[in-house]
Amino acid sequence: MDPENGELLGIGAFAARARLSAKALRLYDRLGLLTPARVDEVTGYRFYRAGQVERARLVALLRQLDMPLARIAEVVDADDGAAAADRLAAYWADVEARLAGQRTLAEFLRGRLSGRSSEMYGKFVVETVDVPQQVLITETRHTLADELPAWIGAALGRLERGAAECGGVAGAPFVAYHAEVSVESDGPAEACVPVADEAAARAWVEARGRARETAVRVEPAQRLAYTRITKAQVAHPQILAAFEAVEQWMAAGGLTAAGPCREVYFADWDAAGAEDPVCDVAFPVR
Repeated sequence: MDPENGELLGIGAFAARARLSAKALRLYDRLGLLTPARVDEVTGYRFYRAGQVERARLVALLRQLDMPLARIAEVVDADDGAAAADRLAAYWADVEARLAGQRTLAEFLRGRLSGRSSEMYGKFVVETVDVPQQVLITETRHTLADELPAWIGAALGRLERGAAECGGVAGAPFVAYHAEVSVESDGPAEACVPVADEAAARAWVEARGRARETAVRVEPAQRLAYTRITKAQVAHPQILAAFEAVEQWMAAGGLTAAGPCREVYFADWDAAGAEDPVCDVAFPVR
């Protein structure tokens, strides 16, 4: 008996009361989600308090939501029911966002597999623009697709603040992709902000050392093939269709890529609505 918490139950009796298997209880113990009240030092037999039944049932239900173990621990260890409910709500919002993205990706792939790619690409107007030589301050990172949006916002913000010490921003910020960024491939991606003063930019980067892989790069004058997309279309996988539309247009015109593809952000992201143009998906061409 546990004098403070009442009856102690052997693992079989506790499993029956919790409507779980002894195997599941041993797993929860190994994972640190449900520790027995006492373990016999000689036999290794587990004993549980009757008051642990609710926690055991909660863990089992949360696992049915495919919740990662670390987040299950956050829920069951919350200070009170309201905090636990808030943590569950935050997890489920993440799940629904992921499912929405997967649903859109599935629709995109259905269109591709069914031969409707040309129909999708036809929605994008592709043009060319000549861009003069630019002095860039840059930040490079290996990142997977799920981390990319947050990193882009943070990196461009840091560089735009740094541009104040480099003669000011001298063009639209952009992100160049030197290799594929996906759920399995981590790039690298390079956030770039054009600045007015090359000497000041080199001094600024030198003062920062190698923090965040910051560098100065002079990009030569070049021609870009691009299509303009809205804020809603920047989301994955809509943006893939935009990139592929530009690639198809290039191939039809006999053009080849002359550098890394990029996303050029010319508008105020926070102020823009879902249907406002904010970004050019572009390839340097020759």
